[in-house]
This record gives sequence, C-alpha cells and structure tokens, in this order.
Amino acid sequence: MALRIPQGTQMLKDGYKHLQGIDEAVLRNITAVHDLSEITRTSFGPNGRNKIIINHMEKLFVTNDAATIIRELEVVHPAAKLLVMASQQQEAEMGDASNLVSIIAGELLQKAENLLRMGLHPSEIVQGYEVASTKALEILEELAVDEIKDVQSKADLIKAVRSSIAAKQYGNEEMLSELVCDAAIAVMPKNASNFNVDNIRVVKIMGSSLYESRVIKGMVFGRSPEGVITNAKKAKVAIFTCPLDVAQTETKGTVLIHNANEMLDFTKGEEKHMEQMLKGIADAGVKVVVTGNGVGELALHYLNRFGIMVVKVLSKFDLRRLCRVTGATALARVGAPMAEEMGFCDIVESVEIGGDRVTVFRQEEEISKTATIVIRGATQNHLDDVERALDDGINVIKAVVKDPRLVAGAGATEMELLKRLLAVGEKTPGLNQHSIKKFAEAFEVIPRTLAENAGMDATELLSKMYASHHADDTGVMGVDIESENNGVMDAQGAGIFDVLAAKSHAIRLATETAMTVLRVDQLIMSKAAGGPVAPKQKQHWDED
Repeated sequence: MALRIPQGTQMLKDGYKHLQGIDEAVLRNITAVHDLSEITRTSFGPNGRNKIIINHMEKLFVTNDAATIIRELEVVHPAAKLLVMASQQQEAEMGDASNLVSIIAGELLQKAENLLRMGLHPSEIVQGYEVASTKALEILEELAVDEIKDVQSKADLIKAVRSSIAAKQYGNEEMLSELVCDAAIAVMPKNASNFNVDNIRVVKIMGSSLYESRVIKGMVFGRSPEGVITNAKKAKVAIFTCPLDVAQTETKGTVLIHNANEMLDFTKGEEKHMEQMLKGIADAGVKVVVTGNGVGELALHYLNRFGIMVVKVLSKFDLRRLCRVTGATALARVGAPMAEEMGFCDIVESVEIGGDRVTVFRQEEEISKTATIVIRGATQNHLDDVERALDDGINVIKAVVKDPRLVAGAGATEMELLKRLLAVGEKTPGLNQHSIKKFAEAFEVIPRTLAENAGMDATELLSKMYASHHADDTGVMGVDIESENNGVMDAQGAGIFDVLAAKSHAIRLATETAMTVLRVDQLIMSKAAGGPVAPKQKQHWDED
C-alpha cells in the first residue's frame, strides 16, 4: 500500500487572513485596543496633553477631546474598531466621558492579559467581569454625594458643569461654565426633562480674546443682512432653499431677437416677472426673507423697495434650525408662501460684535426659545477646541436634568470603587475572585493617569489615596493636581463633581467592549476589494 501524504485542503479564497488561538487572536486584539486607549489616555483630565491630528482631508485638529481624536483617526484593526464604536456611542448618548470608556476598556483588557498568562480561560474571565460590572454599578449608586436640586439655579448647574469644562479648558472653566449655565437657564423649559441641546448654539467669531465671549438670547448668524433693511419686529418670515434670482431654464434655448425694441421688451419681461413674484411675497405680509443660496441684484433691488429684510444662511443645518425656531417651512421655489408655510419671529436685528456685524433672530415665547454662545478667540483651532468644551458642558446639563445625582470627581469615586470591589473579590469563592480583583484594580488607572498627566509621582500619590480611602468610607478623597507634594484633597469640598449617569454609562460600555474582545477567538479577514493603489506622485518629481 502506497504511503499517502495528506494535502491541506483550501477552504477559503486566496488572500484570506486567518488568525486563531490565544496568542494569535486574543492577545493581539488586547494589544490593539490597549494601544488605542494609550493614545487618548495622555489627553485625560485638566492637564491632558493636546494632539495634533491631520486627517485624510488634510484638515488640522489640535485637541485633547477623545471623541474628536478617535473620530479622526482612521482605525483599521477590527478589535480597536469596537472601542471606537463604544466611545462614539458614549459621545452620542452622554456627550461626555468618552475618554473614560477607552481608558477603562484598555486597562480591563490589560488586566485580562495577566489572567490569561496565569492560565485562566477567556470564558472564566468574562464571567468574572460580568459579576464585577453588575456589582460596580450597584456600588456606584451608593457613592452619590450630591445632587442638582434646582435646574433653574445657576450655582447648582455650575457644580456639575465646571469639572467637565475644566478637563478641556483648564484655567477658563469658571468663565465658560457661566456662559453655558446662562444659556441653559435662558432656554430651560418649564418641564426641565424636555431640555433640548439643539436650542443652544455656538457661534465662533475670530478676533479679540476669549473673555469677550458672551451669551445672546436668540439665534445668531455670523453675517449681516444683504439689503438696506437691517431690523424687523413681529415679523412674518419666509424661508427659501433656492436662490432669489432670475430663474434659469433646465434646457438650453435660443431666443431670436430682430430689433432693439424686442431686446428691451425681453429684459422688461424678466424684470416684471421678478417684480410680480416678490410683490406676491410682500403682499402675503412677509417682512423677512431667509435664503439658503445667492440673492440676485435685481431681486435685492425689489426686496429693498418693498421694505423686506434679506438674510443669507448658507448652512442647511442652520436653515433647518431656523425653520424649527420660527415655525416656517423651507420652500424650494420662489413665490408667495401660504399662511401655514410662513414663520414668525418677534425680533430680527443686526448687531455689532467686535468688528463684525451679525444677525440675531430672537423669540420671546418659551416653546422656541434659543440662546447662542458667541465665542471670540485668536485662532480657528482654539475656537474649535473651546466649542468642544462648551458642547461637553451643555451635554452635562442634558444628563443632569434626567438624573441629578453627582459623584465625587478627581479620581475619588474610582478609588472607592476599587476598595469596595476588592472586598467583594476577597469574599467570592472560585475562579471568579481573580477576575473581580483585576476588574477592581483596573480603576486605579484613572487617579494614576490624572497624577501622571499633572507631572506628579503617581506611586506616592496612589499610596496616599489608598491610605485615605481605607481610613473612612465617604469615598471623596481625590487627586489634588495643584499640590506641590503629591497631595490628596476632599473632592466634594473642592466642588469637583462628575455626573453619575455618565460615569455609570461609561463603565457599562467599557466592560461590554472588553468582554466582546475577550470572547473573540478567531479573526478571519478577506483581502480588501479593488486593485493595486496607484503610488502618490511627489511634489517635485525630479528631486531625489
């Protein structure tokens, strides 16, 4: 009988990548997620470093906002993409603490790697993490130290907003918190749970300094009106998405003109048609026309003659917002709007801010109240970063109107969670105790990161924090980033609070991400579609 050598059967198409097992799949996935979380970890807290990111469109970002960093990085590793999705989910749901998700998930997986090397199976680690996660969220509920009693009170709201803004704009948090709270109170409905983030807009006007920023009640557009009329009161508003100009025909046509009179009649006909159209708008009682496109000179002439104010708004998102504020319908054709298609605005006026004229739409009624935070600054990048900080502050207010509870900030809550979860791990029999203890130890990363980013000795500070948390059960001792000797402080006394809902959501998402990555034991990737990519030509091809 002849000796037969077994041939490896090819099951998948050429070009497929197949990774499996603990070393090839699980540990590689853990490394990828941990590497991504290390990128954003150095941007955590008030002393977080900035990153310069240039995306595929060659747009420059200078920011320490984790949500922006993760969104602009083109992550291709499938496991790291899970972390990106979790972080984006936190940003969409809570608008804050997206960095917390990536740091905790990265650290949980780092601790899981130690357990895998000890010989535990991924399923056992996942089981322990599930138990620990449920317990952690229960303990977190007990750690609430304060709550927002009155959402109309500026002092109460500042408590919640201040630490969120300080994490992005350390040093300017007092002023920016006041701006956010003023704007929020201006648009806060009688039933606070109906608070809408979209009612607060941020307009960036370059020039002057950040301290010239202010809140304007109403909707602000960063350009002056087009015509000579610059204000209107109790005005009916018509909104058009098309240009206000002589209509161009879809098809090309040839007009045969025999003499000069016909030529004059032809242009007169155009003018008459335009006049009739705009007269129809004026007769309907419209005092303000808003267009999302250009305004022709002829149209502008007639609009000025009829005493109609013209405002150009080029952003379609701003047009939609304005439709909601005024109650108008955006029309795609020029003509007299019907009664139900027109909106109404109490005051439309042109105001000067710094050296720029802006147009303000202001409503006095509650249902469509809007406020605009006008921020000033020297560079576009700085303005963008301040806008991201204000967005976080506004989202914190959205979270506290639903759940007003606050926990101590500055890493105090994480340290108390660590202490109480370790105690739970000690009492747990079986293999789960190892996972629960490692889950608890992962929370140490938050105070450690705060200390490292502030240039402190993390080891000495952590030992002081362990000592102060074991001394009592209040769980309010946090990192004092301003101390000279690696000190700790009472976070509650210093007024540093985090929103309980955002923290609870972040822990839940981080744990789910870590468990999802641990449950993967094989990676099967097909070859990317498309042919070979053409090499990019150098700028100066004749240079070496």
